Parts: sequence; structure tokens; C-alpha cells
Amino acid sequence: MNQKPHTPLLDQVPTPDELRDLEPEQLRQLADELRTEMIDAVSTSGGHLGSGLGVVELTVAIHYVFNTPDDKLVWDVGHQCYPHKILTGRRDRIRTLRQGGGLSGFTKRTESEYDPFGAAHSSTSISAALGFAMANKLNDKPGRGIAVIGDGAMSAGMAYEAMNNAEQAGNRLVVILNDNDMSIAPPVGGLSAYLARMVSSSEYLGLRSLASKAVKKMSRRMHQGIRKAEEYTRGMVTGGTLFEELGFYYVGPIDGHNLDHLIPVLENVRDTSEGPVLIHVVTQKGKGYKYAEESADKYHGVPKFDVVTGEKKKSAAGPPAYQNVFGDTLAKLAETDSRICAITAAMPSGTGVDRFAKAHPERSFDVGIAEQHGVTFAAGLAAQGMRPFAAIYSTFLQRAYDQVVHDVAIQNLPVRFAIDRAGLVGADGCTHAGAFDITYLATLPNMVVMAAADEAELAHMTYTAVEYDDGPIAFRYPRGNGVGVAIPDTLEKLEIGKGRVVREGTKVAILSLGARLEEAKKAADTLEAKGLSTTVADMRFAKPLDEDLIAKLMREHEVVITVEEGAIGGLGAHVLTYASDEGLTDSGLKVRTMRLPDTFQDHDDPAKQYDEAGLNAPQIVDTVLKALKHNSAGVAEEASA
Repeated sequence: MNQKPHTPLLDQVPTPDELRDLEPEQLRQLADELRTEMIDAVSTSGGHLGSGLGVVELTVAIHYVFNTPDDKLVWDVGHQCYPHKILTGRRDRIRTLRQGGGLSGFTKRTESEYDPFGAAHSSTSISAALGFAMANKLNDKPGRGIAVIGDGAMSAGMAYEAMNNAEQAGNRLVVILNDNDMSIAPPVGGLSAYLARMVSSSEYLGLRSLASKAVKKMSRRMHQGIRKAEEYTRGMVTGGTLFEELGFYYVGPIDGHNLDHLIPVLENVRDTSEGPVLIHVVTQKGKGYKYAEESADKYHGVPKFDVVTGEKKKSAAGPPAYQNVFGDTLAKLAETDSRICAITAAMPSGTGVDRFAKAHPERSFDVGIAEQHGVTFAAGLAAQGMRPFAAIYSTFLQRAYDQVVHDVAIQNLPVRFAIDRAGLVGADGCTHAGAFDITYLATLPNMVVMAAADEAELAHMTYTAVEYDDGPIAFRYPRGNGVGVAIPDTLEKLEIGKGRVVREGTKVAILSLGARLEEAKKAADTLEAKGLSTTVADMRFAKPLDEDLIAKLMREHEVVITVEEGAIGGLGAHVLTYASDEGLTDSGLKVRTMRLPDTFQDHDDPAKQYDEAGLNAPQIVDTVLKALKHNSAGVAEEASA
């Protein structure tokens, strides 16, 4: 068993209260020990590494200067919060990160009073922090709202919407822009640090306030002009003109790893009456761990790894990942169709679009964390005759639902939605689970909704979507690897709204949508062994339904079970509605729908999650047997024999 790192100072700092008792000159050692502890913890649990390493000093400085948890600290996205968790009473559980029953990989309100707001999607922090700040202001209570937002998250419009409404919060709102891409700032050095300290100092702000009072006695026009001139001059020197225009007092850029620069600036901001304030810090992802520094993308999220060598624990070779099947298939189809293009929202490798981009860079678009824009951009491309694929995680497509409705479905534009991470997603938990897309898409007129049962089906559905120009079409597929089905060289254009029977039976019919098909087959094996002849159908489409197939199976079987990796309102609900409308249940047919539970499931191993959700083969068998026993004593005896 590996020995835990030697961290004598960190051992004395279980919470920020003890941190604030340290002398400033001790903080460098504490940060070094905190970084060592985090690297060791993630090496044993896996998780997000580079982003947390980049904010070690910033985390120490914030908790040292501000009065958390009374000052509400909101981490945007939250995947960089591991150092924060170690410093806020959760160090003893840090090696349980992202494991069943362990700590969440993101901030979570139920975990700690130091996590005032849960975040795992991006660009929400400023809005939330503004809410905390204004609530305290309205109730005349102390306490600030502090938002730490990365430069990537600043690509989403919501961040600017919040900033545009932040002025009323005054000095109760502090936004810290963590710029780890050097995408905004010039190189940071001693001069910029000096300027940041100067413009945040009480002396400068005092002079600024005195000057402001003097010029207010002048005409309003002259007062406004002088104020703008001061902001512009300061912005030219420090780079913050944009943020000043949004109503923020800009400070920076400063080195986010230099505590001698960070602490005085944060103290100045804490003590000033000026605000709201935006502090621009520049950091390096993976800071302090050379393998993460050298390859920030590969060490953003990692499995378990060897701290000394940086070698990651490799999973056994197996079938290709679903997103790679999609990316490779689309890239190949695009070789003979110049209309095909791909759009992703800051997830090129996660969606497989990176593979498409490598082959067709001019037709690949990463719009950043801007799903709303991405969907409407795709709609514009489609309106001009292109064949756009918007490849977006199910959980992130939720952020663009109005655009799906208003800009795509109402206009019946042929945007293709490749929906990754459908169903439960394991360690990322409920914030990233693709639970709702069947429900929120299958209710829309004009929309076609497919779900791939395996990697071959995904390839067929990708090709089907390319060839479908009659309106919007979506296909969903899970996280992880396929089931080992060979992908044919010649792809099939699926008939819209038609499923397939993969196994014939006479008594029980299992209607599966998506990747539960393998579990449905296992359940059929068990039921057959109990003397219950079972049909298994891969429905392929949640919309339009294969009504002919459904009617046939309902007329010819005693029990019909629907199975899907989605929330209530999906396939099962649509099948029941159709059956009710057609009177197919009037003669005593037993119908049961199996779907994700009406809860937000915590992170765990995916197989355990589906067991908890009741969507594995044993639960399918149990549902069938209960339906039979409940309705027929004779069959109950047969099933028990």
C-alpha cells in the first residue's frame, strides 16, 4: 500500500478557520503540501486533475482572506474544487472522489456548508454569487458572493447576462476570472502585479472617490466623460475595458500562483467599498505536476495513475467507444458528401468530433461553451442546404432547449442531433446523466428520435441522419464502449419509425429502446428457462413509434414491457398513450414501463447505477413475473415451478 505524502502543515489545517491562523509566509508551504495531497488522492481515485492543480494557490488565498462559509464561494463547473474540498473538512474522504457513496467530483450543497451552490455545468457561478450577494444586501446581513469562473466558461452568454445585472450588488460581489489559457491577458509579470495592487489599494480608491466627488459638482456630461476616461486609461494599462463596460471594477491581470501577489490584492478587494469587482488571475492548468503541465488536455480528467511516472492505469482493450464510432462514421461519410459538417460545444473529444475535425477541419466547428448558439448556428447551416450535426451531450443539450424548439423544430429544419452520454454516466453523477432527452425531444412535432442499441446501430443511425432531409432528427447513444458488434462496411438507411424483432416469442414481449437491449436479451434467456416464451424487439425509434409493430406485439402477447434509459415521459409513456388511444389494453393486456426512477441518482459504477435504477436483466425478469402473478394465479404457479 502506498504511503500517503508527508504534509505536516496541511495536517494542522482541517478547515479555513485554522488556515487563517497561519502566518502569510507559511502559505507557500501549505500550497505545496495541498498540491501534493491532491495529486496523490486523484492518483488513487481518478478524476479531474489539471484544473484543480491550477487553482491550488488561488484556493488557499481565497479561504485565507475571505470569511468562508459566510462569504459564499461558488466554483464555476466545480471540477477544480478538489483543493477546496481538502481545505474544508473533507480531506479524510478525498480518496473516495467519484466513487459510490464517496465525495462528488463537483461542488454539492448537501456535502458541506462550504459548498453553497452545486455546479457541474458551466457559466452559472456569477448569477448564483450575485443571488447570494443581493440576498445578504436586502437582509442587511454581512457576507459576499464570490464567483471563480474560468476563461472557458466565459464563452457562455449566461456569464455576461449575470455581469450586466450585477451593479446593484456593489462591493458584495467579487468575480475571479481564472484565465488558464492566456486567452485574454498579456504575459503577467512584476509590473502587472504592481499595477493590480495599486489600482485595488485603499490609497488609489480613496483618491478615486475624492476625485469622483469633485467632478460630480461639474455638469453630468463632463462627470461621465471624466469617469469614462479614467476607466479607459486604466483599462488600456491593465486590459479590463470590456469588464468596466459591464459595470465591474477591473483588477489584474495577476499571477495566480504567486501568493505574494494574490494575498494583497484579495485583501484590498475585501476591504474596499468599490464594486462589483472582477479580479483577473492567470494560472497554468496542471501546475506543479510536470506530466499535467506538459499535456494539459490529457490530464484534464484522468483514471487512476502512478504519481512518479505519470502512467495511467489502462483499461482492458475492448470494443470502440461510442463517440469514436460516431466520429469515424461521420468523417467517412463526409468524404463523399461536402454538405456534412459537425458542431460541438467545447467537447470535441468527448463527442468524437475531434476525429471528424482531423479529417475535415474546414467543416468542423467548436463553438465553445455555447450550446444555444451552437444549435441555432446549426439551424442556419441547415437552412442554407448544409447537413449539420450538432454533437452535444444530452445533459448539455438541455441548455439549448428553446433553440431546439424555436429555431429548429418549428421551422422543421434538418438539423441532426448526435446526443452523447445518453442514460446514466457513472462517476460524473446526476449532473451529467442523460436522463431527459427522449422526453424533451419526443414531445416535439417534426422531430425524429432514435436510440442506438449497439455500435453497429449507431453507425446505421448516423448514416440515416445524413440522408434524412425532411426535418430535425436525433439519435442518442451511451457513454463508454460498445458491446462488440461488428460494424458493417455497407451502412443501412433505416426506415423512419420502424423497429426490428431480434427474438421471437409468444407470451412476453420486451420492447427495448437503446442500449438496454443486451439486458433485455439476458432477461429473455431467463424467462425462456422459466417456460415463458419471450419476444425481444429493438424499437430503434421513440418517435415516430412503430405503431404496426406495437399493435402486433400487444395483440399476440400477454405481457408487454417497455425498457429505456430515460426518465418518465419517454418511450413507455408514448406506447401507453398509443395503446390507450387504440384500445389495445381493453382486453386485459398487461403493460409495464421500465425507465429511470424519478430521482437524481448519485455517482457510482454504471452497472450499479442501473441496478439501483432497476433496469438490468434481473429486474426485467422480476417485472414480468410480478405482472403475471398479479393477474393470473395459474401463470404464477407456472412461473414459480
